[in-house]
Amino acid sequence: MARVEAGDILNRLWASLLAVITMCVTQTVIAQTAISQPAIAQPAIAQRCIADDSDRSSHASHSVRLDNDVLGGRRQDQNYTGGTIVTVVSPNLNSFTDDPCLSSATRWLNRKLSWLQPVDVPLRNMVFGLSHLAFTPGDRLRADVITDDRPYAAALLFNIGYNGRNDATMHTTQLRFGLVGPGAQGERVQNVYHDSLGLKRFAGWNNQLRNEWVAQLLYERLYRWSTAEPARGWGSDVISHWGASLGNYATHANAGAEWRFGWRVPDDFGSAPMRPAGESVAPSNVANPNSGWAAHMFVSLDARAVLRDMTLDGNTLSDSHHVDKRHWVADFGFGWVLRFGVWKLAMTRYYRTREFNEQRELPAFGSISISRRI
Repeated sequence: MARVEAGDILNRLWASLLAVITMCVTQTVIAQTAISQPAIAQPAIAQRCIADDSDRSSHASHSVRLDNDVLGGRRQDQNYTGGTIVTVVSPNLNSFTDDPCLSSATRWLNRKLSWLQPVDVPLRNMVFGLSHLAFTPGDRLRADVITDDRPYAAALLFNIGYNGRNDATMHTTQLRFGLVGPGAQGERVQNVYHDSLGLKRFAGWNNQLRNEWVAQLLYERLYRWSTAEPARGWGSDVISHWGASLGNYATHANAGAEWRFGWRVPDDFGSAPMRPAGESVAPSNVANPNSGWAAHMFVSLDARAVLRDMTLDGNTLSDSHHVDKRHWVADFGFGWVLRFGVWKLAMTRYYRTREFNEQRELPAFGSISISRRI
């Protein structure tokens, strides 16, 4: 009974936290959406945002991304098996604490998180994200603990991020927090997905990691060398990056690069979606990024020195299933992006080196995302 009550408390706390976050994001989205709408019967915050929009070089965007190992091309159903990520990106902001395109709740939150925000940068914006991630071993039929394979795990995470850039450099800081364990509802989400496709359910979710609150601080610094003109023509760019993560969910240092080539390559700092600054979340330096069509391909590499990965190391303060992780891991990804007007479609495939010593197959998964500027 005590375990059930503890789970109920966790779920209620998480629901309350999501309610506060939703209020911040919803009010901000209302203001941002109002930029492109007539100023009739708009809330006061939206009116101020419209009035202040004359010198902005970008608009807000929303995106939904689906990750799944089925898209990896190797018929896998294991490791990082699936994820759903919803992201809201603000327009360029004049200030993190006074900009009228942010809700009062968001400005209050930004005053509390001023230590995360870039300073002395000409362009800045914010990113909000909500992620649901699931991890499973390879054998879906076994109901016991598979000692030589990764543990079952699910994570429900919220992140808030701050980006600052000039023409050729950018740095991004994100704070991610949430819940790992049964409260993240990984089994239920996967069962709905498998049932809809007529696939067998995984039998071992009773052995998943226990409920644990997690926090993660991420930082990345990026540098861009470009021959592309976003407004017209063929071009390419190279973006290098280095960064680090600290927290009970994941602790690592990383570095890598991305190469892009295509028609009207965007003025941002990457298209690979697995990193904090990927997937076009950078503040825009282009006056009208929404006109016409554009397309490009990309190839990316990210290498990590891993000190902790909760999905492999298990729970922090309690005994749980875990495996012997490898301290050096790399991701190789490639994909394409198509944009027409305010819409963007992207597809990516990733191949990862082995993450733990007993891993039999190299992980592979794919990603598809759709986004819209407003």
